[in-house]
Amino acid sequence: MTQLPDPLVDASASALSRAVADRTVSCVEVVTAHLDRMDELESAYHALVSRRDRAEVIDEARTRDRELALGRVRGWLHGLPCAVKDLADAAGLPTTDGFLPVAEAPVACEDEVFVRHLRESGAVFVGKTNTPEFGLGSHTYNGLGPPTANAVDPSRSAGGSSGGAAVAVALGMVPVADGSDFMGSLRNPPGWNGVLGLRPTPGLVPTRDDSPFAVPCGVSGPIARDAEDLTRLFATMVGPHGDPSQRQRLAPAAEDTPLPRRIGWLGDLDGYLAMEDDVVSVARAALDPWRAAGSSLADVSFVDGHGFCLADDLWRTWLTVRHHEVGGSLAPLHADDRLWARMKPEARWEVEGYARLTVAELDRAVARRRGLLRCLLDLFAEHDLLALPTAQVWPFPVDEHWPRSIAGRRMDTYHRWMEVTTVATLAGLPVLVVPGGVDHRGLPMGLQLMARPGADWELLAWAHGAQRAGVFTVAAPTVRSGAGRT
Repeated sequence: MTQLPDPLVDASASALSRAVADRTVSCVEVVTAHLDRMDELESAYHALVSRRDRAEVIDEARTRDRELALGRVRGWLHGLPCAVKDLADAAGLPTTDGFLPVAEAPVACEDEVFVRHLRESGAVFVGKTNTPEFGLGSHTYNGLGPPTANAVDPSRSAGGSSGGAAVAVALGMVPVADGSDFMGSLRNPPGWNGVLGLRPTPGLVPTRDDSPFAVPCGVSGPIARDAEDLTRLFATMVGPHGDPSQRQRLAPAAEDTPLPRRIGWLGDLDGYLAMEDDVVSVARAALDPWRAAGSSLADVSFVDGHGFCLADDLWRTWLTVRHHEVGGSLAPLHADDRLWARMKPEARWEVEGYARLTVAELDRAVARRRGLLRCLLDLFAEHDLLALPTAQVWPFPVDEHWPRSIAGRRMDTYHRWMEVTTVATLAGLPVLVVPGGVDHRGLPMGLQLMARPGADWELLAWAHGAQRAGVFTVAAPTVRSGAGRT
């Protein structure tokens, strides 16, 4: 029989899965424990929206138990509670995009592809996780209710746009969760809430935005407290899907894969990025256990080349790509005066930027993205991983929309303070996020560990090895919730 902690919300998803399969615990018991945790903490943290009726959820868990009694196991998520980020469709639940009130939001008729994979693996959906308006900005606030509070200190931001998902996992409301990432949304929220995240190589996890004409920057991926859970959720989200251009034949690396031999520390990109006090020193110190466990660590400078200059090209390339994809997706709302007036200024700014774009600018952005990737591949010739902090500031007050300056430098847009995440996004790199230390207030920072495109399973194998070696630890939900209420 599987040994489980008390309370059940402290258990990993994989441990719960094994316990459900061997009948140590029932699906109803697992779901009820997590619903109780939601009832206990949701009013203080605001991680969830569109919660399903409790009796309805428990009845679905009871159905999963009856299936087990008949010898049917849908998959490793059989009977485990999940909540879908509220930018993705889940059949029977409204999709607000952090914009439309729940009562006005369309109820999805079918699951998004990766959501269907979760459902087919036995997940019991309890609702949706909170996101900022249209997923814009790395702070989970919108007009639908209070902002999502940090799991460690509820007076601080949880990050975004997967803030609700990261907090729900950190506090044990759900054992694992999906998120999405364009500019750090699978990196900053896990980093600021002390859990694990994976930004996959674009194209591995199918999304509703998949298109041969789209710039491959937005991705969906997993959030978890345990490397095994992160790997299993990622494999489920990838699933078998029908687009041959996106299907990649990848197999999980062996669990005994040694830690990466060579880690390159990029820090603040030789002063290019403005960083709050102690962000660089704390995050770099978090790599010392990796070195003690056998990885080499070296400070690395980004070298311009291949037609790409970091100081001149990174941000302007980012703005072009961002306006094209985000502004383009929101542009149809411009025709509806009522919706346009309701949109936050940052969303309207993206649409206006999209309207000004020229074909020549897009061509230059594509060329600069290729140059950036080639510069990074030069560094990967000497290093297995390249490391950066997940953010340039510590979690800021929850009632602040975004930092206006860092270390005396003005942030000229709502997302300039997250420029540290644009390197991996523009280059299409997979990124593993692990805890990266805390400051003197106990506020967390994460580490971005970037790998070559397509090295997702290798990254996950390194996460397994590092967690087993004690290179990083993830606090149990009961510890987090206790800390958050003091």
